[in-house]
Order: sequence, then C-alpha cells, then structure tokens
Amino acid sequence: MMLQDEKNTTVIASDRVDGTTVYGVDKDKIGKVDKLLIDKRGGNVTDVIISAGGFLGIGDEKHSIPWSKLDYDTELDGYRIDVTKEQLMDAPRFGADEPDRAHDRNYQTKVYKYWTVAPYW
Repeated sequence: MMLQDEKNTTVIASDRVDGTTVYGVDKDKIGKVDKLLIDKRGGNVTDVIISAGGFLGIGDEKHSIPWSKLDYDTELDGYRIDVTKEQLMDAPRFGADEPDRAHDRNYQTKVYKYWTVAPYW
C-alpha cells in the first residue's frame, strides 16, 4: 500500500527499506538492506545491516554499517555508500548464523572504528 504523498516525504516505513539495493561509490550493486538497528532509548536508526555475497540468501555475509554512511539516491532508487564492494568485504562482518552479533558492543566498536564514524553511544 503506497502512502498518499509518499514521493514528497522524508520518512519511510522500515518494511519498505528492507530489501532495498545498496550501491557503492561506483554505482555498482554491493548488497541489499537486510534490516535496520534502532536505538531503543533515542528511537533513531543507528545502523543498517547489509547482506552481501552469497546466492539466494545462502552464504550471505552481513555487514553492520552506521546509518550515517548511507544516502538515498533517487536515480538508482536505492541507497549509496561511498565505498567499493572490496572495501565492504574487508569490513567487519558476521554470518547469517550469528544474528545477535550485530548487537554486540565489541563488534559495533570495530564497525565504527573501521568506518571512521563516531559511535552513537
């Protein structure tokens, strides 16, 4: 169901973000949004989990990226990040069998250090 004025708003429902393609600096597809992480106290989106690699969900690697690193590109109808696929693949990651890893503070510290973003906490 499309909202009446969806094209003219700056908000989006989380279920509309899940599955959105993520493009690198060179406009090549590097993955897709798997889910958003939201700060329970502040209510802000802190990170996006990107699923990359694999085939049909098998062998996917998950990458937590600070939300501030992504920009929505209307031409691509997806999110852009200022890195290449190779840089993403070198970033901290976890497997589909480790879903709670994204919530681990030690893992998140490595993520924010890798992406040179000040942690939200």
